[in-house]
Amino acid sequence: MTRIEQKLQRLGLALPPPVAPPPGVLLPFPPVRLVGRRALVSGHGPLAASGGFAEPLGKLGRELTVEQGFLAAQLTGLAILASLQRALGDLDRITAWVRVFGMVNAAPGFMRMPEVINGFSTLILELYGPEAGAHARSAVGMAELPFNIPVEIEAEVEFE
Repeated sequence: MTRIEQKLQRLGLALPPPVAPPPGVLLPFPPVRLVGRRALVSGHGPLAASGGFAEPLGKLGRELTVEQGFLAAQLTGLAILASLQRALGDLDRITAWVRVFGMVNAAPGFMRMPEVINGFSTLILELYGPEAGAHARSAVGMAELPFNIPVEIEAEVEFE
């Protein structure tokens, strides 16, 4: 078991299977694109243990609280880690989290996007520490996200 897998286990967290999109939905792109020593991670949403999108769905500031959004961002982080593990074979190969772009499905007037995306950042920093886990980040509100998911996150990492 790798160092990151051990940390996940100690935290009581598990990586989900690949996304199972709704019937009729095609995703004609890879979840992770490897370019040199960089992995570009396509937008991911929060996944349940089944591979479907985790509940609850909806907009922050209307159907969901900041706390629910924080948890959705953490689940999204686990989905990203699972895709990276499948692409790299070993999460310990990641040497730096370079950039994170967090999108929040926000109701009009909702402005607490950074607190929501902190669910992702806190997880990555806990797993990778302040050096490798530090990342440039944006957290923005969107009028809509696919399938009414509360959070979508894309990222870029370096690996060896």
